[in-house]
Amino acid sequence: MALTEDELIAQHAPLVRRLALQLAGRLPANVELDDLMQAGMMGLLDAVRRYQEQADAKFETYATTRIRGAMLDELRSQDWLSRSARSKARDIEAAVLRVEQRELRPATEQEIADELGISLADYYSMLDDANGVQLVHYEDLSHEEDRDTLARVVAPEGEELSQHQENPLNLLMSHNLHQAVMKAIDALPEREKLLLSLQFEHDLNQKEIAAVMGVSEGRISQLRSQAVSRIRARLKAA
Repeated sequence: MALTEDELIAQHAPLVRRLALQLAGRLPANVELDDLMQAGMMGLLDAVRRYQEQADAKFETYATTRIRGAMLDELRSQDWLSRSARSKARDIEAAVLRVEQRELRPATEQEIADELGISLADYYSMLDDANGVQLVHYEDLSHEEDRDTLARVVAPEGEELSQHQENPLNLLMSHNLHQAVMKAIDALPEREKLLLSLQFEHDLNQKEIAAVMGVSEGRISQLRSQAVSRIRARLKAA
């Protein structure tokens, strides 16, 4: 006997939460899990109403695609980072890339500030403003330069980047991207590498990381922004 719409929704609600948690783990802290789940439930409802049972298609497989699509649509509708913040983050990345290509070593904060033509204090302010920058933004997919970069580090040999652009979640989960990011992390200054290790390997929050490293939470935020900028710069140089 076929399940009713309500029964299908109740049965697959845990799938929505699981997919939301997987996606939320790769996104900025200001992206609310509840927002993803709400969008996912709408995707599930849409899947229930559109699905036509076929011998070679399971409902869960179809629903997963619709749920993820609804979550990604929700993310695209949100303005995670202001245009000004994105612009500052890109300026930092470009400065890091120029210094490190010239010096063949990690750029110091003073060198980055000098490259930007600003004081060290103003550079710290830029890092504060760029807080929230991620390794890969969905917005990156709309920039020709970044598409070229991602094509080099993401798309496996013989595949087109368009396959990843169609579903940005594939991009974030790409094995090639993971390997490129890990290589970039290994090249970070020890202090920034420690910060990322405490955050992602030991699951410490910002306050706990600040206590371990003996600096303020604000300084941790700056160092994280700087570390991500270094990684993004290295991805562009790949």
